[in-house]
Amino acid sequence: MSVHIDITGLRQERITFAPSPLGELCMALHAMSEPGHHPGLQGWVTGVTARLDPHLADRMCEADFLWRSTFSDLFLPYAGIPGRSTLPGATLAEELDLLDKLTDEQFVDAAMEFTTCATSYSTGGPGPLTDAGIRRRALEQAAARGPHQLAFTERLLADPPRTRAWLRQFLEDCDEAFFAETWSRMQHQLATDARHKTDLLRRKGLAEALTSMSTAVTLDESATLITVDKLGTGRTATQDGGLLLVPTALGWPHLTVLYRYGWQPVVHYPVHNTPKIAAPTSVEQLTLRMTALSHPVRMRLCRSLARSAFTTSELTQVHGMTAPEISRHLGVLKKAGLITTRRRGRYVLHQLDVTMVARLGSDFLEGILR
Repeated sequence: MSVHIDITGLRQERITFAPSPLGELCMALHAMSEPGHHPGLQGWVTGVTARLDPHLADRMCEADFLWRSTFSDLFLPYAGIPGRSTLPGATLAEELDLLDKLTDEQFVDAAMEFTTCATSYSTGGPGPLTDAGIRRRALEQAAARGPHQLAFTERLLADPPRTRAWLRQFLEDCDEAFFAETWSRMQHQLATDARHKTDLLRRKGLAEALTSMSTAVTLDESATLITVDKLGTGRTATQDGGLLLVPTALGWPHLTVLYRYGWQPVVHYPVHNTPKIAAPTSVEQLTLRMTALSHPVRMRLCRSLARSAFTTSELTQVHGMTAPEISRHLGVLKKAGLITTRRRGRYVLHQLDVTMVARLGSDFLEGILR
């Protein structure tokens, strides 16, 4: 499971690392809506929420599905501008102007990502403004999500210009209330990261630059396909456009990819703050570890191996099993990277990697939120 970006024929000068104030505002709103996803930001969230105007807080609830359960592509509007080469704006106002340049069809489709009717996300096709069937299903899905989603969807479909004006005013009010101060502190860090990775791209190539973003982002040997390891599937291509790589200081553990049909591909990647965050575990490796621990026999073996190192012969006596059975289960645990082995004379000792097991919870959370 992964998202693929075909970059065949893409020239290096069309690869751009650049921060995005509107993209960062999306992550700020998400962190405020889902603080459990971002334990490192709890102090910031608490401080902002404590001084937030109650009226603005109520307005956040009207459209929080744009940034709570999904990250709407509305927050990366430059990707939807014709020509597929527009760069992020230097200021929030510039990016809100780019948001105004999207057509009503683009705006409505991107705003309604939270409904499951967005089946044509990566393939294109009619949207709810032109297709009555899609419109009906969108309203049904919105109703199933709750009254806020239904009210917003009804308003959006009935009067897109009015909804667009409401959203712009809301984002401007967020900027005045808390985001301008936050952005002034982090924009230098993001700009520095973008410059560093641009320099890395020029000196060592795209593969090195992508790996510096995240080990979950890789380039194939032919240098024509970027793969982003995620718990989901998708495909896009740069074609005659460019590739945007946008850093976020508030986004970890989320690593998001915009692969909407007809839009410029964007990877929105987290900038790791100190202390350094461990490299993300691949979805395949995470699945392997969870599967290895799901067997009751292996769980009992882990109980023993967590306390001390054992030989295979000792484990057969403790658990009343044959040596081949023990060896088979140990092989599964070892392949998953959950046990270590060391030799002592003619004996091979096995022990549970407690640090690796302790990371499983955070690795699982990072994997499903990536």
